[in-house]
Amino acid sequence: MIKIIQTWDDGVCDDLRLIDILRRHEAKATFCLNPGLYQNERSFGWMYEGREVRRLSVQELRHVYEGFEICSHSMTHPRLTDVSPDQLQWEVTKSRKILENIFQKPVLGFCYPFNDFNDVVKNAVRSAGYTWARGSDYQDPISPPPDPLAFSPLCRFDDDDIMGKYDRAKQRGTGVFFFWGHSYQLTDEFMWERLESLIKHISFDPDVQWSFVSDLFI
Repeated sequence: MIKIIQTWDDGVCDDLRLIDILRRHEAKATFCLNPGLYQNERSFGWMYEGREVRRLSVQELRHVYEGFEICSHSMTHPRLTDVSPDQLQWEVTKSRKILENIFQKPVLGFCYPFNDFNDVVKNAVRSAGYTWARGSDYQDPISPPPDPLAFSPLCRFDDDDIMGKYDRAKQRGTGVFFFWGHSYQLTDEFMWERLESLIKHISFDPDVQWSFVSDLFI
């Protein structure tokens, strides 16, 4: 039996469709949010492949992500290796406090913006009280991770060989199959259908179990 974990970044409106799929197939997921970027109404984020990416409003976060694990992605998504010590402290500490206040539950995980970090950043994350942090290099995760503050996924959701990697992970029995992504990068119906097929396949597989990232550290 291996654990299947997935993380999704940035907390945008496309998560609504993603979450509908996840709930339909009873799949767990961890969502990595930037509380310093939300406004009272849904707001423009950026352009991606000719379409607007919009952020959810702060008032709807708790309802939208109910039942899922929440992870801090920093306050404002800067490259943390470039910021001042004071901003680094604010980005990692304040974000956790705000998210715990919104969701009324512990926030144990951190996701490095741009998957970029160094020892200074990692120490700040450790000092802020996080249990784990998502790292940068793709690797075959094992459970428990040797370095919980640099825990990396195996692949992205749109990896051409994701099913092959899934099957090989089961054969190796390394304990974890971990993929990640951004819902705004699901840009056409074929991609949405392919993702739902993956989620459905995993949910019907008796040899695996959906898990939150924090389940690995319990």
